[in-house]
Amino acid sequence: MAYQLVIFDNDGVLVDSEPTAHRILSGYLTELGYPTTLEESFHHFLGNAGRNVHQVIADRYRGTLPEDFTARCHDRVFAAFREGLAATAGADTVLDELRGRGIPYCLASSSDHAWIDLTLDRAGLRPHLPEELVFSAQDVRGVGKPAPDLFLHAAATLGVAPHECLVIEDSPNGVLAARAAGMDVLGYTALTPAHRLTTAGATGLIERLPDLLDHI
Repeated sequence: MAYQLVIFDNDGVLVDSEPTAHRILSGYLTELGYPTTLEESFHHFLGNAGRNVHQVIADRYRGTLPEDFTARCHDRVFAAFREGLAATAGADTVLDELRGRGIPYCLASSSDHAWIDLTLDRAGLRPHLPEELVFSAQDVRGVGKPAPDLFLHAAATLGVAPHECLVIEDSPNGVLAARAAGMDVLGYTALTPAHRLTTAGATGLIERLPDLLDHI
């Protein structure tokens, strides 16, 4: 079908931030006495809200994290981001192509606006994504994925019906949110095994970001 809006996740889809963020997260958890590999961090926490970290530590280790864990972890990640961050391979090309074809697009992320702004600025994508095209879970009372609220809010704000939207997601929770919103979703398999995305309900898969151009 002819989609009227392409909705991108941010981390891991447009911005290559996940390896850095999960290197910091897994390292910090290990430092606190909860040994976590980078691969385990991707598996348990990719695309999950920060509160899920506390739940996983409780379930796996019967442990608890410091009350200021999230704030301290964010500080460490932000410091690493400021040292350098890149856009995902092909992100500039894809956004330019969509603009050239006259296909609207936006970004919808469960991260807060401060996180999104920093990643877009450091990755050089801010010119493609002005404020009015950026949506955060903060805009829907903090309700992030897998709830559909964020995607529905983005579509409604831009005046597009859910069934006319195509979402690009790299996490099972993101796929679940898109399907719950009644939207088609391409699962991006750069960091997440394809079977986890199809199990969540992805209507298609892409290995490289530019591959999505073949679906619109």
